[in-house]
Amino acid sequence: MTTPLLPTLFISHGAPLFATDAGTTGPALHAWAQAHAPAEALRGIVVMSPHWMARGPTVMTNPAPATWHDFGGFPAALYQLQYPAPGSSELGQQVLALLQAAGIAAQADAQRPLDHGAWVPLMHLYPQAEVPVVQLALPLGADPEEVFALGQALSALRSQGVLLVGTGSMTHNLGEFFGGGKEPAPYVQEFSRWVESAVMRGDRTALLNYRELAPHARRAHPTEDHFLPVFFALGAAGWGGDTPLQTDYISREVMYSMLAMDAFALTGPESLP
Repeated sequence: MTTPLLPTLFISHGAPLFATDAGTTGPALHAWAQAHAPAEALRGIVVMSPHWMARGPTVMTNPAPATWHDFGGFPAALYQLQYPAPGSSELGQQVLALLQAAGIAAQADAQRPLDHGAWVPLMHLYPQAEVPVVQLALPLGADPEEVFALGQALSALRSQGVLLVGTGSMTHNLGEFFGGGKEPAPYVQEFSRWVESAVMRGDRTALLNYRELAPHARRAHPTEDHFLPVFFALGAAGWGGDTPLQTDYISREVMYSMLAMDAFALTGPESLP
C-alpha cells in the first residue's frame, strides 16, 4: 500500500502589488494548483514567509488568522483585500510535534496573523481561501542548512494532504526597486538561471553555498531572508538525495526589472510505503 505525495512549492511573492498586478505568475500559480493540488484534495497548507522572523522556530496555531497588511505607502485598494482562510490549531500542533521529534525546539503562537508573504501568493493559488493555513516562522540567524532541516522535519505531511510552501523572492534587492527599467536586469537573469540549474541537477553542495558560488549572489540578495525559504521547500521535498525529483518551473517572470518571480514545484518520489 502506498500513499501519493503532494509536491512542495517555492513561490516568489514579489511586491505587495502582486496581489492586484498578477502579471503572468498569478494565473500560472492558479493553473498549477488546479492541476496538481486542488483545494478539495488538501487538509491544509504550511507556509514559510520571510515576513515572519522569530528568535526560533515558531508555529502559528491561530484558528482564525487575520489578514495583515504589513506594508505602507501602497494604493488604498491593497488595504481592502482580505484573505479569510481558516487556520488549524490541530495542524499547527502536528507541525510542532514533528519539529520537536526532529530535535528542533519550537514554540506556538496562537495570535499570529497571515502576513503578505503568505496571503498574497495564496490569493493566486487558492482564491476562495477555503484551505486552512499554518505559518512557520523563519528563525532569525538561520543558515540554509538549518532552514533545509525545517523542511525535512515536516516532509511526512506531504502524504497527509498538506501542501508545504516556501515563499520569498528569487531576487530581492529593494535598493534597486525604483531605479530599474522595463527589461530584466542581466544579473537577475544570471542569478536566477544559476539557481534553476543547481535545483535541476540536485546539486545540494552548490546551492547550500550559493552565497559564494552563485553569480551576483550578494547583489541579488543583500540580505538572505527572502532566499532562505527556497531551502524550506527543498528540504520538504527530500531534494538533493539519491532519488531524482521532478522540477516543474511555474514562472520565470521578472517584475520591475529586478524582482525575479520564479516559482517551481518539486515532485517525487512518487509514493511512500
